[in-house]
Amino acid sequence: MSNQPHEGYDPYGQQPQAWPGQQPYDDPYAAQQYTQNTQQWQGQTWETQTHQPVSAPVTAADTAYLPPQGYVAPAPDEVPEAPAPAPDAGYGPATVGGNTRVTDAQRARAEGRSPVIEPGMQPAALTALLGLLLAGAAAVGTYALLVPLVALQAVTAAGWFRLNGMWPARQGIALGFAGALAADAALLVSDRSPSAILGTLGVWVLLSLVLQLRSHADPDERMYGLMATVAAAALAIVAGGYLAADADAVTVGAIAVAVAVLARALPLPTPASVVVALLAAAGAGVAAGAMTGLGTPGALLGAGAAACALIGHRVASYDYPSRFVHFTAGVALPLSAAAPAVYVLGRALA
Repeated sequence: MSNQPHEGYDPYGQQPQAWPGQQPYDDPYAAQQYTQNTQQWQGQTWETQTHQPVSAPVTAADTAYLPPQGYVAPAPDEVPEAPAPAPDAGYGPATVGGNTRVTDAQRARAEGRSPVIEPGMQPAALTALLGLLLAGAAAVGTYALLVPLVALQAVTAAGWFRLNGMWPARQGIALGFAGALAADAALLVSDRSPSAILGTLGVWVLLSLVLQLRSHADPDERMYGLMATVAAAALAIVAGGYLAADADAVTVGAIAVAVAVLARALPLPTPASVVVALLAAAGAGVAAGAMTGLGTPGALLGAGAAACALIGHRVASYDYPSRFVHFTAGVALPLSAAAPAVYVLGRALA
């Protein structure tokens, strides 16, 4: 026996209720079909829970946010204000597009200061230590001088490439250092003749040019690499001037450079620190000259070597701070730049 009600049969004597916004059915058969459908979908479904009738009016109050039941809004004085995050020293103020990284050089430009970042006291202390090693080794003998000199030439080649933004550039560093070693060997073979430095420098410029012509890089990159390679080799080779100079001149000049670089790193205005460095180097030259027999002319040699060293120090100061550059170029360039002055003034004052 079928459980479906007969046509027109209503056991409860009621008409089916219409959904909101719908008209009641006049046709009994249609009403029966509607009743069957509503009995089959008595339970709440996703659609009956979430969908409202299209024709039902929606007011602003119905769409307003209602807090969960049992929620009690705190009093205004009970809501603690979250502290603003501390600004990061390495970043600029917040912007719509995000925080912008601000370097020390950019901050200096914005404040109207010089963007140049100087190496500082620690590289200056290493320069002074290397200078004292050169001075002491020169007093011992030529072959003893080779040990700190080779270290100076290696650091000079590596520091110059990194100073120019080229890293790792192992081939260029190796080529510049090999030129320095070749110059040292030529100096020893030629009884420390300065022509060995000039000859090696010419050969290495030609060698660097040939190697760059064989490169498959862009023309601009090849030219930039050629200039960096030649300059690194030249500075490392020129540092061999300590080997060609008189031993007493090397001792006086290296001590003067050590004192000048330390004085330049003092927290003083740039003009004042330059003057103090030159005066301190002249005084150190007098003192070292008295110990070596060079005498009072040591003041002139010390001041000249210090002037060249300060130029190298300024070259190593640049607007993109890097500890590697400061601890390579910042250490080696003052001593390498002073080598020609030590050789020329030492020969003139001897």
